[in-house]
Amino acid sequence: MPLNQLPRPQWLTFDCYGTLIQWDEGLQAAVAKLLHTNALDGNAPTPAQFLHVYDEHEHRLERTPPHKRFADVTRESLRLTTQDLNLPYRPEDAEILTSSISAMPPFPEVVTTLAALKQAGFRLCIISNTDDAIIAGNVAQLGGHIDRVITAEQAGAYKPSRKIFAHAHDSLGVTPDEVVHICASPHLDHAAAREIGFRCIWIDRGTGRKLLPDYRPDATVPTLDRVPDLFRNAGWL
Repeated sequence: MPLNQLPRPQWLTFDCYGTLIQWDEGLQAAVAKLLHTNALDGNAPTPAQFLHVYDEHEHRLERTPPHKRFADVTRESLRLTTQDLNLPYRPEDAEILTSSISAMPPFPEVVTTLAALKQAGFRLCIISNTDDAIIAGNVAQLGGHIDRVITAEQAGAYKPSRKIFAHAHDSLGVTPDEVVHICASPHLDHAAAREIGFRCIWIDRGTGRKLLPDYRPDATVPTLDRVPDLFRNAGWL
């Protein structure tokens, strides 16, 4: 349904990595550093090849009970990936990777856009598949505009589980129709939006991620700084 036919939300919730924070760029750089540090020979995979295997392990471990902290998921995903690719594994590499995630910066337009949305009277919350300690470094770079941070560690569940969103909505004291969620990840956030029914704006940054075949977001923009225009057209600003 067009946003101008919907009531103004009280809260805006955001996916963090890939939406606010430069996830793909940061992760590629971190993995390239690990591969270089291990001084692998010419048969070493590219960072993209390594991440293809890593992502499969990460998503599987996030779905496998009991719930594990993201730092532990990262450690085990890294170990299994190096095993699959016949690469050396160093336990300290997991700490290097999580530290790299925590240091990833925001996209250039993010901080000023968050400031504008906050000034317009919206309350801002991050809902992220991570641990509190890891995301703290990223949130510190967002200009102090974030009101709440909800993590998988707090909820005991990872997206696309409705449990993490239910925990977020309960914690914020709102119903799903009082929120607009803004995200860049169709296979996680859109799957939850489809199931729960909250409004969703897709930030399609041209990464090649595809929409789910049976779900369309309420709006799509290429960068976060286009969101205020959407809200202005909807009569929310």
